[in-house]
Amino acid sequence: MPDKRELVQPPAVQMNTRRIAAVGTGVFLLGFLVLLPFYGWLGSHDHRIWLWTCLAGAVLGIVGWSLMVKHKRDGRTI
Repeated sequence: MPDKRELVQPPAVQMNTRRIAAVGTGVFLLGFLVLLPFYGWLGSHDHRIWLWTCLAGAVLGIVGWSLMVKHKRDGRTI
């Protein structure tokens, strides 16, 4: 008969999610700023979606950052 052992749950990893979100938002914003001078070239080659993807990522990152700050202020996160 197989030995039944209980699985041990490892402790939760504590990490600074606000820093991760800030870095991701910064990367998207940097990508937008780098692609902005190539607006015409991107449009003529049907690649303008990259510019708008970077802008959307930066805006959503800012919205997510503000929600994380609100949750921390309300005491729902560490």
